[in-house]
Amino acid sequence: MAGGSAIRGSRVGAGPMGETERGEAAPRVRVSYWCANAHETRPSFAKEPEIVIPETWDCPRCGLPAGQDREAPPEAPKNEPYKTHLAYVKERRTDADGEALLEEALTALRARRSGVSTRDR
Repeated sequence: MAGGSAIRGSRVGAGPMGETERGEAAPRVRVSYWCANAHETRPSFAKEPEIVIPETWDCPRCGLPAGQDREAPPEAPKNEPYKTHLAYVKERRTDADGEALLEEALTALRARRSGVSTRDR
């Protein structure tokens, strides 16, 4: 007979897991949440005075926020499109600012190429 285990078919820590082993389950309350796609989610929470039931819950089917009011679920968050560096610069500067900076940079470049320092002017 090959070497084996005397406790065949079980794992370490396995045993009867009845109420006597775990203790009594806390009283629970189920709360319904609805998302904008009309999916219903019913998580359960412990029914204790210090437990605060959240106003919104993420829908496990579509990921949208879900609220407790079936007729008026929370709106889906608006995703802003990706902005380039140039878009952020345009938010901070006007066209006139951009033209002034461009003229300043061109003047400095022309001065370097001609060998004249901008400090000498």
